[in-house]
Parts: sequence; C-alpha cells; structure tokens
Amino acid sequence: MEMNYVPTTCPYCGTGCGFNLVVKDGKVVGVQPWHRNPVNEGKLCPKGNYAWEFINAEDRLTTPLIKKDGKFVEASWDEAYDLIAQKFKQYQGEESMALSSARVSNEENYLMQKFARAVMKTPNVDHCARLCHASTVVGLAGAFGSGAMTQSIKDIADAEVIFVIGSNTVEQHPLIGRRIMQAKKKGAKIIAADPRFTPTAKLADIYMPFDSGTDVALLNGMMQYIIKNDLYDKEFVEKRTKDFEKLKEVVMKDDYSLENVSKITGIPAEQIAQAADLFGKAKAANILYSMGITQHTTGVDNVKSVANLQMLTGNLGRPGTGVCALRGQNNVQGACDMGALPNVYSGYQAVIVPENRKKMQDAWGIEDIAEGKVGLTVTKMINVLADEPGKLKALYIMGENPMLSDPDLHHVEKGLKNLEFMVVQDIFMTETAALADVVLPAACFAEKDGTQTNTERRVQLWHKAQDAPGQAKPDWRIISELAAKMGYAAQFPYTSPEEIFTEVSKVTPSYGGMTYERLGSEGLHWPCPTVDHPGTPILHKEKFATPDGLGIFTPIEFKPPAEVPDAEYPLILTTGRCLWHWHTGTMTRRSESLEREEPTGWIEINPTDAKALGIKDKEMVRALTRRGQINVPARVTDEIKKGVVFMPFHFIECAANVLTNNALDPVASIPEFKACAVRIEKIAEA
Repeated sequence: MEMNYVPTTCPYCGTGCGFNLVVKDGKVVGVQPWHRNPVNEGKLCPKGNYAWEFINAEDRLTTPLIKKDGKFVEASWDEAYDLIAQKFKQYQGEESMALSSARVSNEENYLMQKFARAVMKTPNVDHCARLCHASTVVGLAGAFGSGAMTQSIKDIADAEVIFVIGSNTVEQHPLIGRRIMQAKKKGAKIIAADPRFTPTAKLADIYMPFDSGTDVALLNGMMQYIIKNDLYDKEFVEKRTKDFEKLKEVVMKDDYSLENVSKITGIPAEQIAQAADLFGKAKAANILYSMGITQHTTGVDNVKSVANLQMLTGNLGRPGTGVCALRGQNNVQGACDMGALPNVYSGYQAVIVPENRKKMQDAWGIEDIAEGKVGLTVTKMINVLADEPGKLKALYIMGENPMLSDPDLHHVEKGLKNLEFMVVQDIFMTETAALADVVLPAACFAEKDGTQTNTERRVQLWHKAQDAPGQAKPDWRIISELAAKMGYAAQFPYTSPEEIFTEVSKVTPSYGGMTYERLGSEGLHWPCPTVDHPGTPILHKEKFATPDGLGIFTPIEFKPPAEVPDAEYPLILTTGRCLWHWHTGTMTRRSESLEREEPTGWIEINPTDAKALGIKDKEMVRALTRRGQINVPARVTDEIKKGVVFMPFHFIECAANVLTNNALDPVASIPEFKACAVRIEKIAEA
C-alpha cells in the first residue's frame, strides 16, 4: 500500500482554500489539512472536507457518447472528434457559440475562448460569470478601472467596521466568514443587510432586514446621512475621485431621506442612521457583497453604489478597507481573466480595439480569427435560441449546466432543444448533457495540473493526484485534440498546462510576471506584470486603474425590480445557496456526507405569511410564478422577513430556477435571480 499527500486548491467556492488530497494506491481517498496555505491556514468548511467524495463516483463519465435515435451509445475519441469536426465546419462564425466554465482551470478557459475565436470563428463565447458577477466586472471597472475584489481576504480581519450586504458569507464563503469573526474578536463592529436572519446576520451588531431589490435606496440613504453629517473623507474625495457633485445632486434628494428610504426598504429610519453613522466614523471600513447585490436588473447600479459609498468614505487602498466582491465559484475570477467573455480577450483587452485583435492574431498565428465585435452573452443566447430558432445552430459547452443554473428553466429547455448540434464536455451526465448530441468525458480538478484564480485575484496551482477514470481526459487536452482534427494542430501544440500558462502570461499583461515556479505554494495576486514584481494583494493604493487615475462617482437613482409583488403574486422570491451544497449540486449531491445533511430543497416562509395561508412547517406546498410552478417543502421560520420567501437552487426535484425571472440588467445582461413575484399555495389533498 502506498499513501501520499498531494496539495491542491478546493473546487467549490471562490475562496480558494488549499488542502491535501490523500492518495492511496493511486486513488483519492480523503482530504487532510494543509496548514501552511495562506488563504485558509488548514481550516476547511464541510464542502472542502468532503471535496474528495464525488471524485470516484460510480456514475463518472468514462467514454465519449454519441446520440443515435435518441439514445446515447459509446464511441471512440476519434469517432466523437470526427463527428464534431465535421459538424462544426458546417457552421459559419456567429451560427455557433462556446460556453466556458468557472469550474475548470485558467489554462482550459483560455483554450476554450481561443478555440471559439480561432477555430469556430465565432465571437460568441461566455460562461457563468454572466449569472453571478458580470455586474461586478462592469460596475467596478466603471468606478475604479478594474472589475475585481480590491483587497486580500486576510485584510478583512483588519477592518474596524464590516458591512455585509447581499452575502451570507458564513455559509457561502465560510473561510472568509472566519476573517469576519477574527475582526469581530479584535473589536470590529458588523453591519448586515439581508432579508434573512442568516448565520452571517447573527454576527451583526446592526442587522437590517430589508426587501430584496432595494439596495440602491439603502446605500443612497446612508450616503445622504454621511454627507449631511460631514462624515465623508473630503481629502480622498478631492484628491482621488471625480464627479462628486453629480453624486451629491442625486443622493441629497428628498427621495433618499431616511424616512423615504425606510418606506422603500422596510428598515426603520433610526436603524439606517445608526448604520450610516457607524460606517461613516470608521477609520477602516470594508464592504463584503456577493450575488445578493449582483443578480438584479439593477446589478450594475448596485455595484456602482457600493463603490460610491467606499470612495465617499475613503475606504480603499488600505488594509481593512475595500470592496470585497466575493466570487461564487472556484475559478469564476480566472475564467473572466482568461477572456471567456464575449467582449474581451484575456486580461480584459477589448475585442473591439483593432490593436488587441491584431495582438491575438499574431500570438496565435491565425489571420482569420473571429471579427472584433462583441458576441452573445449566455443569457442573450438562450433568448435567441428560444425566440429566433435557426439563427444560432451549434453549441459547445464545457462544464456548465444551464438546465439547472439559468433562470426560467422551461425557456432554457425550449432554447437548447432548438439547436441543430450540441456538444457537452463534463465529468457527469448533467441535466444539460442529457440534451446533447455528443458528450465528452472530462477529468476533474484532482486529475490534472493547472491554475485557478480565487476571489482575491490570487492565482493558485492545482496538482494532479490520480488518473481520470476510463477514457476521460483533461479539458485542455480535449480542446487541443479537437483543434488538431479541425486543422489547427500547429496553433494548439500543447503537451502540458504549464505550456499553456506560458502563453497566457505572454498575452495577458496582469499575469505577465507569473510562472508555475513563482506561484509555488502561496500563489500570486494579479496584477503581476513582470517577473520581479511581487504581486498586488491591495489594489488602488495611490491611484485607480482609470486612465487619469481617479475613481469615478456615478449618481444612481433607485429602480424597483422588474417584477414586483401584486394581488396575484403577493410575495417576493429570492434564491441562494446553503452550506452543504454548491451550485447545481452536480458534485455535492454525489457526496454522501453532504447529501445526508441536506437531501432536498425547501422554501422559507415567515410565520405570519404561513399562518395567513394555513401552511405548517415541513408541509409540501406549491410555489407559482408567471413562468412555472414547483412543489416544495415549506420551512416556516421567523428568520426571514415577512413578505419574502427564499429557496436554494441546487435541487432538480424542486428547481428554484423554474420560477425565477430571466429579466436582464441592461448593461451586464445578468438575470434577476434575487427578486421576482411569487404565490404560495396549499396543495389540496386527494
């Protein structure tokens, strides 16, 4: 018997915790702490502790599958590649699209966007950042010139005041929640705004339960109080920002008086004043947010409002300050960095700038890459497929499961069924893979080397611990072999992820100084432009990443969600994750330990609302919106605000996204997962 430990990075949330995979006789059999890891210092959440359990699940995909007469049959790699190459060659540019993945490595995301643009000749490439933090990328880039978290995770513990809004950090990013607890232990005050009294809210000194979708009103009200009471950082505003007067013109309106904001949000005026006073007087205040801020039709507005508050109070560029946009998935930051987006190449180099296109043509040795235009987002793609059949014909999906993760699932299914040809590359037969024409078996995180980039912009190594099952291959190898079949062997010559990363660093300025050797066990924060650069844990220390170095205030008016409660649908539905599961459950629901803890979904409802409807705790109820209906157990609890209901979205048997609204933010095209109108009914007994 041979036992060894392989250090790697967790495949779940964006925290980027490190652990050791325990390998016995060539198979992963457990997880052990990696105490020297700088992110989590050996501590893990339940998902991390059991991150090994799905790896050798019996239903891993092990061979390519081709659908014949409606049924999948096993095929050789050559058969699968030949069919895909023949089909993809039939489609011209914008008739096809590629979906990359926040679950796979940087190298694989880089190759997927290169494959889309260079081989498929399509500008249509996107991934699930569109569903979680697209509004962060747009909003923070508009305010600061860079669309990423501004601090390191460790810095959170140095804050004097922490304001958590739109994030249940303790459950969703537990090892970042640990830094909040460390700050609290050192005397920090915590403010939490959330419709639910979550484990995070329970840490708060000031807890503000508010209606989902009213964030801008709350933030504007706080800024009005701070300006009125002369609590803002005049020197920072004067020297480091511009357009303050424009902001002031909007936030000082009567609309954002504490009384009016109280009516909009449902938070008592004196509580908003208390929170604003505490925040305004802090010497180092931090804002943590996640998808409760971003997943709205006003997602970009919400993000810019957070940026406004931090610039107003001078809380940027120092330890304990910053805008901590907490990324949902392990490599959603990296997938964005690698250019798996329709508007940018790697390093956020705009596709519409001719010099950037020329740079990529030269680097890739391909003249006829996709034209320099912005392609479709995944959310627009679904609408095109469903509403304009025949316009988009072929789709190549790597490690995404839109049949559970996207809003309005009936609409998604209709769209995907209108495709002429779909390829899905994954580790399990997902709900989306079941609709594909060809399914390709991929290696999981434990079966390959590579890098991922966590929420604090730290680029970290994965290390291979075991071989992939059966004929499954790493995504980078599949993409390279498929490119060769289509005539691009010379442009995809890679024999290792490290070779791909070398190319990434050559064409991506923020990764320019990184090598596998330099990443070592601690990783490096981008920007790291040169080989002697130490990396940048804290952004915007002396100037912002805007052309003139100044932060930009944007005045934002409050707009309600696209769909608000009415007589027919009187409650607000909001969605999120639970501690035990992750995203579409593809991995966590194959973990016996995690599935045992939370075997199915539920809908949280306030006791007052439940009583009015005659609903008891644990009773099966029907939830209905204008898009569909599901049956789901009720969880009656006073830990959710009256008028609001909550559902986790991991569970296919009661899929919250049957109900959610696919209304989009007009700038970032992110859907409004966090607020729609819903009705709850008792199920009549037979």
